[in-house]
Amino acid sequence: MKINLLSASFKEETSKTLSLAVPIVIAQLGTILMGVTDNIMVGHYLGKIGLGVSGIANSIAFVISSIGIGGLAVVAPLISKAKAERNVPEVNRLFRAGLWAALWFGLILGAVGFICIYFFDIFQQSPEINQKAPTFMGIIVVSSMFVFIFVASKQLSDGLSRTYVAMMITIIGLIANFILNVLLINGYWGFPKMGLNGSAVSTLITRILMVIAMFTYLFRAKTFKKYLKKKYNPLPVGDLVKYIFKIGVPSGLQFFFEIAAFSLAVVMMGWLGENQLAAHQIAINVASTTYMMAAGLGVAGGIRVGEGRGLRNIQKIRTSGNVALLLVGIFMTTMMLLIIILKRFLVELYISDIEVIEIAVRLMWIAAVFQLSDGIQVVALGILRGIADVNIPTWITMFAYWVVALPLGYFLGFTLKQDAIGVWIGLFAGLTMSAILLTSRFYYLIGKMRKSEQYSLETAGT
Repeated sequence: MKINLLSASFKEETSKTLSLAVPIVIAQLGTILMGVTDNIMVGHYLGKIGLGVSGIANSIAFVISSIGIGGLAVVAPLISKAKAERNVPEVNRLFRAGLWAALWFGLILGAVGFICIYFFDIFQQSPEINQKAPTFMGIIVVSSMFVFIFVASKQLSDGLSRTYVAMMITIIGLIANFILNVLLINGYWGFPKMGLNGSAVSTLITRILMVIAMFTYLFRAKTFKKYLKKKYNPLPVGDLVKYIFKIGVPSGLQFFFEIAAFSLAVVMMGWLGENQLAAHQIAINVASTTYMMAAGLGVAGGIRVGEGRGLRNIQKIRTSGNVALLLVGIFMTTMMLLIIILKRFLVELYISDIEVIEIAVRLMWIAAVFQLSDGIQVVALGILRGIADVNIPTWITMFAYWVVALPLGYFLGFTLKQDAIGVWIGLFAGLTMSAILLTSRFYYLIGKMRKSEQYSLETAGT
């Protein structure tokens, strides 16, 4: 594969991808920091029980909602494609279909969430956590509906290359969430003192405010007015809702398989002991931060590839994919070197326990090494989503995490007594397998497009 890094088209594509990716990366970091803020506030004011309730409730809710969040991400590349085709009515239909899909995701996944609440005892937590977590988690599950609506609505701005909109709203939401946490947990300035549940209510209010802010901006800004005219409202969207589910559910499952696998790895660490579990949480927190930044490049790459698909320009699709993969390679290599250099410093920011530090530092070596695999696989998923290829990648992710990563991690960690290191080697193997297979899939489809004049860009993912 020959890539001319000095060509004008490559430089232009790099600039456009970065301009899309940077706001997305910042917005996703803001989302992570919102969860971190909740945990810090709860831990600071309410201690380890409150932190335990917040941690497990948010984790379970996030694993469930990951299907909807990942599923709705397919809409932005479709909007980018419609924009490239100058099909304004189709952009409008996709926006409205995305909102309907968000409501359905909210109802279906919300029901799953409440079933988990009803049978919360199966998670085998302490009696105090079992008592307090269901109410907290119930509020979080309700708030997930507004997450889906926000994600669906921001597909319009992202698909039209206005990614800064969600970034600004997320930053404002982060600040609002911090203030509301302080007020509602403690009952300051006349607000009710809600304690632990005050943090959950803060999250709910913040997510509602973010939806209101997004809709206000979309319907007031001149940029979006031509796509949101009332004359398009009679156009049916049922076919697009079905299509979004057709490609969105597999896309969401890709996200779910990875998130659920890493969640099960947490359980496995708990089997090994408290020190291993604490060390794992530190290392995975660092890795998750860099992952979310890489995911921003994946979203941007998917939007750019979607535009190339709309233009029916195979060379543009290839260039957009090349740029996204190259950028994430450079970024994650830099992160790998930083983690290697700063590994002990980063670990000691979290904890002073010597035993935990020693385990975490060893895990950070593996976290550093799998940066490149993690970044490439999430960007490969993004650019494949841009050409609506979701079914085969879903099977690839299931195979990589549930056939390779977890069984190998268990075998090395428990059968061969490699402890926490063995579990992490399994995760590294799964990420690497995913990166190789997904990238190969993208270039296989590009080759298929070039060789067959009958090959349709409309059915690339079937």
